[in-house]
Amino acid sequence: MVKNLAGKTGFILAVLVIFVYGIFYGSSLPRTGPVQSLKNGNIHLGLDLKGGTHLVLKVQTAEAINSTTDRDVARLNTALATQGATAAKLDLARPEVITVSGGAATAASDIRSVLTGNDYSAYDVSSGPNNTFVMTMKQAAMRDSDTRTLDTSMEAIRQRIDSLGVSEPVIEKYGLGENQILVELPGVDDPAHVEDIIQSTAKLEIHEVVGTSYASDAEALQGLGGVLPPDEELVHGSATGTGPDQVYVLKRASIVEGTDFRDAQPSTDENGRPDLQFNLTTEAGQRFLKYTTAAKGSSMAIVLENKIREVATIQSEIGDSGRITGGFSQQQAQDLSMMLRTGSLPASIKYTETRTVGPSLGAASIRQGVLAAVAGMAAVMIFMLVYYRGAGINADLALFLNLVILLGFMGFTHATLTLPGIAGVILTIGMGVDSNVLIFERIREEMRAGKTSTASIQEGFAHAWTTILDTHVTTIVSAMILFIFGTGPVKGFAVTLTFGLLANLFTAVFVSRTIFDYLLSKRDRTTALSI
Repeated sequence: MVKNLAGKTGFILAVLVIFVYGIFYGSSLPRTGPVQSLKNGNIHLGLDLKGGTHLVLKVQTAEAINSTTDRDVARLNTALATQGATAAKLDLARPEVITVSGGAATAASDIRSVLTGNDYSAYDVSSGPNNTFVMTMKQAAMRDSDTRTLDTSMEAIRQRIDSLGVSEPVIEKYGLGENQILVELPGVDDPAHVEDIIQSTAKLEIHEVVGTSYASDAEALQGLGGVLPPDEELVHGSATGTGPDQVYVLKRASIVEGTDFRDAQPSTDENGRPDLQFNLTTEAGQRFLKYTTAAKGSSMAIVLENKIREVATIQSEIGDSGRITGGFSQQQAQDLSMMLRTGSLPASIKYTETRTVGPSLGAASIRQGVLAAVAGMAAVMIFMLVYYRGAGINADLALFLNLVILLGFMGFTHATLTLPGIAGVILTIGMGVDSNVLIFERIREEMRAGKTSTASIQEGFAHAWTTILDTHVTTIVSAMILFIFGTGPVKGFAVTLTFGLLANLFTAVFVSRTIFDYLLSKRDRTTALSI
């Protein structure tokens, strides 16, 4: 019955050495002693254990749709100029709808050809009264825009958080279909600064200025004859960034915006004042060059977070690089350049939940969780020794190796340990004992039937294996569902439980069987087992 016992023993020892190494050193080469390495932490503590900041952000995805249709309106007006038609968004509450009007009846066919072309395949086109057409963005296109905006926002936030050096942050989608992002930052002691970095959307845009500045909204509307054209908007700000607040009339569609920026770096102007230099993508640079070449002598406004930071006169054509000034402090210039460099958010965000977890709560959770794990494991090991006598040592060794493998896996993957993760470890201990109980009780039944120790062990493992596999597979499937639909701590529980169960299959079956085989090799095979 005992085959390749030396090879099996060597394999078990190799697994033990590998995962013990993972506990102390993780995936890195040893540079310090094992105690210091363990203290430095290959296994990171989650928000609920270490303390930190918990944020839930809602991305205003409608803004991205609004920006897309603004640009399409500008493109349509250029394409339809020869047909005498104009495009506009008449209902600002429905940014996905564009109305085209003013074309001659004889040009209706040509206008429809433009609207149904490949450039506007994201819209459904319908005819309206008086030679008008209504373009409505398709639901599928709107869903794609929402998804793309949410994914882009998550990536931009992740890059910004990484630039702050936050260890093991959790940044993921939160809530089904609600366009929310969960951000958890363990160990952050200055949440206000992090909120400033995240909240500041850096949605920088450059718009064409229409006319001059006004002292108030009322004065601006009066200057427009009391009616604000649908393709224009009123924006507050200062021409120099530090002057008095004024109102400007801007073209609603931006010339370039934050997602067009390829790079941005803090700098200083000729007077030593902080500013930043930027580079645009190739496509945006060509678009900006075309605009500034045709608009020499006119003004453009640099808008940051829906506020004008600078109004400049176009003296010459500008390509894919430029400079932004506006009374920045050194910190503001660094933060703004970092936000543009790491990716501009395609839409603004709002906080729906902010919660700070103190380290004292985390310390208490660690003590209580570790105490529960140690007490539970000690009670289980004592019970196995008392109830199964000598065979209980076998179960305890397998249980200890199971815990070593699980902790080693977390060390190799630099996993984040949360309070639910500790619960997963405790549950793994219980599942491991359950497997040993199934095997040992089956061995007892075979011995009561008069079979030898060798035959009882062989039959016990053979018959219990199917039951053990079934229980583990069903539990792993449940854990996978938790991982797919759960948030950070729940995912931590699912990962810990899943790998713990996989480790248990190895220890409860392979390791325990090898220990029994070793014991039988040292004694008469007819000798009764201590079980």
